Amino acid sequence: MENGEIPENANEHCPGPQSESAGKSDSCQGCPNQEACATAPKGPDPDLVAIAERMATVKHKILILSGKGGVGKSTFSAQLSFALAAMDFQVGLLDIDICGPSIPKMLNLEGQDIHQSNLGWSPVYVESNLGVMSIGFMLPDPNEAVIWRGPRKNGLIKQFLKDVYWGEIDFLVVDAPPGTSDEHISIVQFLQATGIDGAIVVTTPQEVSLIDVRKEVNFCKKVGVPVLGVVENMSGLCQALSDFRFMRATETGEQQDVTEKVIECMREKAPEMLDLIACCEVFDRSSGGAAKMCMEMAVPFLGKVPLDPQLCKAAEEGRSCFADQKCGGSASALKIIIEKLLAANRWNQ
Repeated sequence: MENGEIPENANEHCPGPQSESAGKSDSCQGCPNQEACATAPKGPDPDLVAIAERMATVKHKILILSGKGGVGKSTFSAQLSFALAAMDFQVGLLDIDICGPSIPKMLNLEGQDIHQSNLGWSPVYVESNLGVMSIGFMLPDPNEAVIWRGPRKNGLIKQFLKDVYWGEIDFLVVDAPPGTSDEHISIVQFLQATGIDGAIVVTTPQEVSLIDVRKEVNFCKKVGVPVLGVVENMSGLCQALSDFRFMRATETGEQQDVTEKVIECMREKAPEMLDLIACCEVFDRSSGGAAKMCMEMAVPFLGKVPLDPQLCKAAEEGRSCFADQKCGGSASALKIIIEKLLAANRWNQ
């Protein structure tokens, strides 16, 4: 338990050996370290001083959270980082989703390694002003499962914060795992002294997602992290009409592809239709969606991003959706959200 670190064999939800409840709380029952923690001298964690020194060169720290997995949180984190870097900000993207690190894939950095210097761990750079750190760079096999208890996850998050040398940067975007677990408590605790600008919460429109987002917002309020806003992702499917496949149901219940005939018919009789974008709702939004929830919980609503197959493709290929015109609907929606975020917090001044 050197430097007050949580031992790897500690119970889940360990309060930490420096906590006043160390060795005494319910979560300590049966832990092999219970007696040592209960009798050990208490005091401030010296690693927090090291973290504060590292974070002194970071102007703004933003947490990207979600109540559920699969709502596009990592996609939003990646595209937010791409957008800020394109605006000539110095950006760092920290992936603390220890068991599901998607960021290396979404920034086309798979297979990259972490390098060390006399200044600490060096981020992997996409561009000269966009650096990335993730456990994904440390796994010998990308398909290998990370089967860690809470204390070991928290130890790696602490190591990322105190050992990674970002240099002078404008934004540190932290992509957190879904939910409100140990990792969230740890990142807030470790960064509390240095100040967290706030959290952006990503959700989809249906109530089954919003139920958990309400918990995420309440978590932020309890730990004193400002909610910068909520983004409703996958808010309806938007796609160029010419990119759709058209099917006809046969008498046997099978589907017959008639796309070529339909496109040819439109080209001959109504060519202007080929320039249209078709939109439809995918998820049930009868409860009012994220906008209504934000009004009820008195937190900012940043906007909606449609479910765009081209954005999904950009994420799969690890590229910015702003680099070309392919992601028309989603890129423009993301741009409005990011500009709104910068203006509301006066970060573009």
